[in-house]
Amino acid sequence: MAVDDRAITGSGVEYIVDVYGCDPELLRSCERLNTIVARLVREVGVRPIRGPLWQMFPAPGGVTGLWLLAESHLAVHTYPERQFAAISLYCCGAPRTWAWESHLRKWFEADHVEVRSVDRGTRHQSGDV
Repeated sequence: MAVDDRAITGSGVEYIVDVYGCDPELLRSCERLNTIVARLVREVGVRPIRGPLWQMFPAPGGVTGLWLLAESHLAVHTYPERQFAAISLYCCGAPRTWAWESHLRKWFEADHVEVRSVDRGTRHQSGDV
């Protein structure tokens, strides 16, 4: 994990990640998902306080996982019937640089990964009303 070149302008950064074309069986497996997300947490450099908390839903549904982090929180929602996973990581403080696309494409056996980042709390910090 490395801090990227962006200045801290707000309260933190939220990473919104959409993972497409995943193996449906992986998206139904708490064990496999836990392995993936534990590695993500380690490599991004965030610190779990609580978690993971997993909830499996009846087929064809997937799994939701939540972590309470020292930096904020991480959520994972899977949709095996759509071969899709949604990940949201909110980090207070400095932005993080991590190879989201390449790692998650490999780990989720996915066709495509889209990553967006949103600076949070910038309006309040700039004095705009």
